[in-house]
Amino acid sequence: MKTIFINENAQARKWYIIDAAGKPLGRVAAKAASVLRGKNKASYTPNQNMGDYLVIINADKVAVTGGKEEKKLYRHYTGFVGGLRSFTFEKLMEKHPEDPLKIAINGMLPNGRLGRVMMNNVKIYAGTDHPHIAQNPQPLEV
Repeated sequence: MKTIFINENAQARKWYIIDAAGKPLGRVAAKAASVLRGKNKASYTPNQNMGDYLVIINADKVAVTGGKEEKKLYRHYTGFVGGLRSFTFEKLMEKHPEDPLKIAINGMLPNGRLGRVMMNNVKIYAGTDHPHIAQNPQPLEV
């Protein structure tokens, strides 16, 4: 028996669209990470980028439960002394409504080069408008 390897460039990639309005943040992120990794395909290989392209709309209307709007903190360190910055979910949604979803998806992908390449295949938009209509994305239910 021989193991069949498919070339990443020969892989047929589809475009999917997810409407995140009213859906839980974690469920949308988990479904997105699964599609980006290619786990929904029979040709899934963990060390190759076999996933599809993904467009996520209405990222500003994503739902969180349990009072996470005030409790959930996003921290990042600037690299300077005393440079720890932290934002609540509410503040981050006001400034950058796509970031909570982007951070959640990034945390579910592999760390390293492969994960960074996979993050290039997801396009996240705060509203309903997106410039990927020509790719004819198929709706994906969460």
